[in-house]
Amino acid sequence: MTISNSSNERTGYTRRDVMKSAGVTALGLLLAGLPPLRGGLFAGTGDAPEVTKLKIGFIPLTDCASVVMASELGLYKKYGLDVTVSKEASWAAVRDKLTIGDIQAAHILYGMPYASTLGITGAEGQQKPMVIPMALNQNGQAITLSNQLKKRGVKTPRDIKKLVDEDRGKKTYTFAMTFPPGTHAMWMRYWLASGGVDPDQDVKLITIPPPQMVANMRIGNMDGYCVGEPWNARAIFDGIGFTAITTQQMWKDHPEKVLGMTQEFAEKNPKTVKAVLMAIIEAAQYIDTMENRAKVAEVIARKEYVNAPVDVILGRMQGKYMYGDGKSETDPNYMKFYRNGEATFPWKSHGLWFLTQHRRWGFITEPIDYKKVVDAVNRPDRTRSRRTTFPSCIPQRAPEHPTPSPPRDTDPSG
Repeated sequence: MTISNSSNERTGYTRRDVMKSAGVTALGLLLAGLPPLRGGLFAGTGDAPEVTKLKIGFIPLTDCASVVMASELGLYKKYGLDVTVSKEASWAAVRDKLTIGDIQAAHILYGMPYASTLGITGAEGQQKPMVIPMALNQNGQAITLSNQLKKRGVKTPRDIKKLVDEDRGKKTYTFAMTFPPGTHAMWMRYWLASGGVDPDQDVKLITIPPPQMVANMRIGNMDGYCVGEPWNARAIFDGIGFTAITTQQMWKDHPEKVLGMTQEFAEKNPKTVKAVLMAIIEAAQYIDTMENRAKVAEVIARKEYVNAPVDVILGRMQGKYMYGDGKSETDPNYMKFYRNGEATFPWKSHGLWFLTQHRRWGFITEPIDYKKVVDAVNRPDRTRSRRTTFPSCIPQRAPEHPTPSPPRDTDPSG
């Protein structure tokens, strides 16, 4: 599916809207209707992309916004690229298409490039080295439980443990995540374990693509799930579930989706990678300006993207959380796409955390050289250049980012 750069008529943007949000900059002038340079801003500099026509995959989730908006705002074209953003059916499909080269980059779960590089749950165990040149967002996922569990007074993992023990031999409780070594699986496992629930022995874990979570809970296929927005808010909107906990309540400003691509493509096309990063980073800056989020929600709500009601998407994008159990609040730790460069930088310590969790849950069965793997996958060098000035959101020299400890009440070791 090709999604072309939108016109003002299609998106509802006006010259005044865009100039107000973007300022009188190259981006603002471009969006105001002035023709871009032939070949993009790199034309004639020696930094023109090696490959200009490429496809970037995404899954229908709120956090695909920067990949999508880079197209809608004309930013790929600005940097000399002809990009098709491609809506995919599942994370496994994204992995397979990256592996065979059907798509060249993708909005993917943090753990996926590591799983592919190490040959964990690959297509028939296939091992394909991948890299993370940038992160896409922080925060904004959640664990949703069914209204049936709410009626039984379940709110915490300790409540689930009590229920599992009471009903052992009579009922198996089922919980869903989106990809076995992905972020949602890690959040779900971590949360259940914090209440004494063994996610491999006490309950059943199943894999469901994000857009199918709500429908599967509606027909009783699972008792809870962990997924990105808007599919937690949608469960509340449809009256079938409630938010037990958000992932930022487990780990404030945690990493979530990343831009992934094969190591082969990144090494062969460094200038193309640079252009993609610059386009998506500018889109992230646009999205993190709060007054732009209503327009962003309108765009990504469309059928070709997330295909959900605008209000379901927008509320949590603005930090307005209704939990479905009578509780509501404004959460300052809502989904961030830019955050002064924190949200886009591929911190190696984040990769290390995911590797230790893969080891903890048995995806990695033998000792590995963690540092070697992290250095190969997390590639902050791809976001730096001696010849090209990047947006100020990319640190030119950055200390290694420490991984915060989750709160004591959700820490399995506590």
